[in-house]
Amino acid sequence: MLDERKTAILRAIVHEYIATAQPVGSTHIAKASGVNVSSATVRNEMAVLEQEGYLVQPHTSAGRIPTDKGYRLFVDTLAAPGPLDTNTSQRVGEFFDATHGRLEEMLHQTSNLLAQLTHHASLVVGPAHERSVIRSVQVVGLSARVAVVVAVLSNGTVENETIEFARDMSELRVGAASSHLQRVLTGRALEHGDSPSSGDPEVDEICAAAQSALLGAGQREPVFVGGTSVVAQSFDAVDTVRQVLQTLEQQYVMVSLVRDVLSRGLSVAIGTEHGVEPLAACSVVVAPVVVDGEHVGTVGVLGPTRMNYPQALATVEVVSERLGKHLGEGAG
Repeated sequence: MLDERKTAILRAIVHEYIATAQPVGSTHIAKASGVNVSSATVRNEMAVLEQEGYLVQPHTSAGRIPTDKGYRLFVDTLAAPGPLDTNTSQRVGEFFDATHGRLEEMLHQTSNLLAQLTHHASLVVGPAHERSVIRSVQVVGLSARVAVVVAVLSNGTVENETIEFARDMSELRVGAASSHLQRVLTGRALEHGDSPSSGDPEVDEICAAAQSALLGAGQREPVFVGGTSVVAQSFDAVDTVRQVLQTLEQQYVMVSLVRDVLSRGLSVAIGTEHGVEPLAACSVVVAPVVVDGEHVGTVGVLGPTRMNYPQALATVEVVSERLGKHLGEGAG
């Protein structure tokens, strides 16, 4: 563990580098609050911090920048999520007080809000729809072997899935299947949507295909990414920007990443800690969305390792808490 002086110097360096993105020199740190020693002493302590892996000296610069290890110590022991400023808290409150309508649209808007507040790329993973109640369902034939099943769910979601048949199905049979499903599934949860037989094998075949497609769609977690436009401003290297943007487009990778971070009991994964190589220059700050004690989704931001961790932690925490409350009220 670092002594008090080295801790104060490391904290000051992290704060300064987050603010300026420039290597930090000893003269500036000597004047920082809580340090109060000579530049020569700061230089000696910075050299020790570098030897111990908390700082690195880029190229020929006289200054140092924090390493992932330095950020980790800062996050774990030196930086607590502070209260959000009044303006930010007010924006979050007003957003959730005013937001209504379809679940997907609300989650999409939440990702945009989070990106605007933190100036980082944001990720919102919503609850799977399989427990939502079916309000209405309809099967519409597109051709003899292709139809579309449309279900309106209690959470405002509209599921729209294409189904294909192994043989030709008449419009009469498709219509009968649509009527049967509407009659037996309305008011039931998507995950408990097995319908009793209609008495017609062809109608039952269409119903089974429709229900399978709906259940598969319901088990997918909706993922929304916001703020990708700020990624280009966050990194100097074009290759890094390209890798980050390409990875953000891979929804399965992002969902797996945040799920893994949370499963390890972390709220912050720094640099290579999250194990996704194209995002090695990034940190991820996440918080679970909880409704009635159950983890139903995730809120997070992704940015450079020099992100403002106290601010990111506080913002993600407040947004996840308000989103969970909003989803709970919607389900009630």
